[in-house]
Parts: sequence; structure tokens; C-alpha cells
Amino acid sequence: MVGVPLDPPLDTTADVYRRSIIVRELEPGVVQCGLEDDFHHFIVTVRHSYERVLEVTMHAERWPWSTCPAAGAQLATLAAMPLSPRFTDAARWSDPAKACTHQFDAAAHAITHAAGRLTGKRPLPERRYDCEIGAHMGRPIDEGGRNRLWVDGELALEWHVVAGRGIVDAPPPFDAAPWKGGFMRWADQTLDPDAAEQAIVLRRACDIGMGRGMPLDDIPVASDLMGQMAGVCYTMQPEHAPHGRRNVGNIFDFAAEPGRLDALRAQPHD
Repeated sequence: MVGVPLDPPLDTTADVYRRSIIVRELEPGVVQCGLEDDFHHFIVTVRHSYERVLEVTMHAERWPWSTCPAAGAQLATLAAMPLSPRFTDAARWSDPAKACTHQFDAAAHAITHAAGRLTGKRPLPERRYDCEIGAHMGRPIDEGGRNRLWVDGELALEWHVVAGRGIVDAPPPFDAAPWKGGFMRWADQTLDPDAAEQAIVLRRACDIGMGRGMPLDDIPVASDLMGQMAGVCYTMQPEHAPHGRRNVGNIFDFAAEPGRLDALRAQPHD
């Protein structure tokens, strides 16, 4: 988000969760994606043959559980996947629940960007997503909040979301979108690949933003959350959860300082 003017600008007075995703073609055949928010900062690099994925590597800058960095090895299962403009095609090739959700998403963004660059659908070498999420557990459940997504600096989506209920105010076709149990499938069936990816970015941010205001550092081990999250990702697999210790002190607050988000910068924050 550093150095990128957004139109309209972000609301730096609001109690919001922010997520920034930057996807960049570093050179022909190499695409990198950085994903950063309150709880995570991962950088994934995809090398491709112009037809298929050759290699996926991950660098972990900040993570919630001690087991998260090891999840990067699971991204190797995306090797040989055909390049595709559909964000969800990565999950048809490899099981995202065996990987870190956020690392896997970053890889999928890099793959769609590579496909878009080759077909001319993405003329710019860089794609940026900036999310501002007002609906989270820190708010009264009926209050909800404004949830916005900028794509390459321009406002692309705006939904009013209430925790536990989903979208209560958005233009068609999002007013008819299922909030639970099938949003990604609905997006794929309803929207073109680029629009579907944008919708999935905002939908994912709405889910992750629910962690804002929760005392997550008070949960010492991932297995304490297995009742709600069993099997959803690498750390929450039964063989890993007992070993996932909380990385206390790694939750950042970007609400008033969005300029600190710079997802492809590989160095710690102050």
C-alpha cells in the first residue's frame, strides 16, 4: 500500500482490519505474491514454463503459529499445474487444507497473474489488492461495517456486512451471494475469472478480519481451537495442532497506519 494513492482514500479514522496483497512479475517466468495483514505476512514465488507451474517457494515474514512456516513445503504440490486465470483452479490441483490458507492463496494469486500476463488480460506487471474491513468481532454483532476492496488503486467492491449474517447491502449480483457454504463456487459460476478473484479476496478478508478484537495471543496452542477449526489448514491438522505454539506479539494494527503495509517488503516492521 506504500506509495499507492487509493481512490477514494482509505478511512484512517475507522476501527478496521486491513489486508494488502501485491502480485508482481519479477521477470519472464517468475511471479511473486506478498500477502500482509494484522496476523500474517508471507511472500510466495512461482516459477513457470509459460504453460505450467515449475516451482513454488515461500518466505515467511510473520506468522501466528510456530508450525506455519513448515506449511510452505506443501506448496510444492502445485508443481506441474497448468497456468489458469481461475483462482480456484489451484484448489482443484492440490488440497489447500493441507497447506497454510494464506500461503496457498498467495500462490494462487501468482498463478492467475502469470496466466493473465501471458494472455494480455493483465497488461500491468503488478496487481494490488487493498482490503478495508469494518465488520469484525470487535464490533457489536448487529452493527456490522463497511467492507471495501481496491484493485490497482481503484475501489472495486463495497459491501455492508454484519458478523454472522453476511452481506446486508451490496449491488447485484452480490446481494444474492451465499455467505456461508459456497461463496467461491457461486463466484466461479456467476463472475468472470478476474471479477471472481476480486470477490474471493474481499470475502476471505471478511473472514480473517473477524479475528480483530479477539484475544488470540491468549490461546497458547493451536489444538485449543480444534473444536472450531479442525482440518481447515496445515496447522489445524490433528498431527500438527498440538505442536503449534502461539507466536505472541506478532499481531499488528494497521487501522490508522495503512502505509506500513507493504506486502513484498522482506524485512521486519519497527
